[in-house]
Amino acid sequence: MRHLLFSLALFAMAPTAQAQTLAAPLEVDVELVLAVDVSRSMSAEELEIQRRGYAEALTSPQVINAVTGGLLGRIAVTYVEWAGEYSQHVLVPWQLISGPAEAEAMAQTILGAGPPGLRRTSISGALLFAADAFENNGFEGLRRVIDVSGDGPNNQGAPVLAARDAVLARGIIINGLPLMTRDALSDMWGLPDLDEYYQDCVIGGTGAFVIPVLDWGQFAAAVRRKLVLEIAAPRAPARVVPAASHAPYDCLTGEKMWRENRPFLIIP
Repeated sequence: MRHLLFSLALFAMAPTAQAQTLAAPLEVDVELVLAVDVSRSMSAEELEIQRRGYAEALTSPQVINAVTGGLLGRIAVTYVEWAGEYSQHVLVPWQLISGPAEAEAMAQTILGAGPPGLRRTSISGALLFAADAFENNGFEGLRRVIDVSGDGPNNQGAPVLAARDAVLARGIIINGLPLMTRDALSDMWGLPDLDEYYQDCVIGGTGAFVIPVLDWGQFAAAVRRKLVLEIAAPRAPARVVPAASHAPYDCLTGEKMWRENRPFLIIP
C-alpha cells in the first residue's frame, strides 16, 4: 500500500515537473532588440526605407548563415519602434529565428505594419524600454544586445548617459546605427557628427560598435552588416567605423538644441 501511495504521489507531481521544464527559458546565442527611430524628423519615405531595410537584412543569406552558424544556431529578436520618452511600440514581439522561414515571417510582419507618426527623440527612453524587454521574455541568451538606430541626439526624457550606464550595469551591450543623411529637418534637429555622439554617449559594452549611414541607399547593407556582427559578436571589433579623433561630446547637446529650436518649429 505504501508503495502504491508513493507511486501515486510521483504521478501527481509529474505534470508540475513537466510544466516547470516547459516554462524554462529557451537558450539562444543572442537576445536582440532592434530599436528603430520613427520620430517625426523622418519622412514617410525614410520610415519605409527603414522597414524594408530591416526586412531585407533579416532574410538575407548572410544573416541566416550567421544565425545557423552560431553555437546554438538560433537567436531571439524583437522589433521596437520608438520616438519620445513614452513612445515605444513593439511591432514584432520576441520571436525565435533559427532559419529562413522564421526570418521571413518576421520580415512580413514588419512590412505589413501601419504608419507610426510619433514625436520627439528619446534615445534614453528607448534604451530603458529595451532593457526591460529582456525580462521574462522566454529566452536566455549568451548575450543581450540592443541595436538602436536614430537620426538625432536625445532631446527628451532622462539624460542619455544615465540611461546608457543603467543599461550597461545590467550586462547588456548597446550598438548604434546613426542615420546621418541630410535634409532640412536633419539640419535643424540632427548633428553632422552624429556618429561621434553615438560613440561617446549611446553605445557601450564588450565589442560595442557604430555603423553610420550617410545615404539611404546604404541603409539595407548597413543593417545587414550590423546584424551579422551582432550575431557573431565575439569576432566584432570595438569600433567598426571609427570617427576621427575628437574631444568628449556634450551628451546634453540634443536637449539644448530642442530648447533653442522649439520656437521655430514644433516637431520631432
